[in-house]
Amino acid sequence: MKPQGSLQSLKTCRGSSLTYLFIRHTMATSSEATPQSPSNLVSSLLKTIEDRIIPLTRQGVSSGSKLFGAAIVSRTDLTALTVATNNERLSPLLHGEINCIQQFFTVDYPNPETRPDPRKDCIFFATHEPCSLCLSGITWSGFNEFYYLFTYEDSRDLFSIPYDIDILEQVFRVKAEGESEDHLKKRQLYNRKNKFFTARSLAEVVENVNDEDDRANLMKDINRMRGLYNGLSDVYQNGKKGGVASSSVWT
Repeated sequence: MKPQGSLQSLKTCRGSSLTYLFIRHTMATSSEATPQSPSNLVSSLLKTIEDRIIPLTRQGVSSGSKLFGAAIVSRTDLTALTVATNNERLSPLLHGEINCIQQFFTVDYPNPETRPDPRKDCIFFATHEPCSLCLSGITWSGFNEFYYLFTYEDSRDLFSIPYDIDILEQVFRVKAEGESEDHLKKRQLYNRKNKFFTARSLAEVVENVNDEDDRANLMKDINRMRGLYNGLSDVYQNGKKGGVASSSVWT
């Protein structure tokens, strides 16, 4: 007769194995989900902005952090898995995207066995086109598809934050031998489609919506979000003028 303890250990081991296999099967199945329609993708991401990201951003800009936020969403149903915003009051490295990635891996899903796979199970979303730091963070973390609402030009022209473009131009853009300044300036700042990821703005996605009324409604919602961010930008800029502290050199 086998000792009772050994039998119990065997049952526990089998139970753990079955649980592990179930989790892996569930995660594998989710990666085979049907791609979301352009309309559903945009409307869901806009809802995540309004319901989850903006409330956090409102707190952040009032305390000296920029208005950049991010979310990691489920590829299956587009529910938000992790949401975070810029926290450069604490550290200049805690951009919205980096803060979101860090929270995803260390707080929300610290166990690698049960963590959604960034490559298969997740879509990354940034409110503003990611800077060079965040592009690298997204790449190293394995997210291979991301979207954004505001472009670099929007960050510069609408929100008076030119440093995303400045750093990419001054640090990473290298002039080829014999290349003219005009040709250099026409080069893209980074490859939006490469072996690591594909990046698209929400406005680009809306262009692929077939129904004309749907396209118009989505653009109306996008413009409404822009209006909300204009208000958040005013709070941030007024805070800078008032001397609100930040650990970031480039504000």
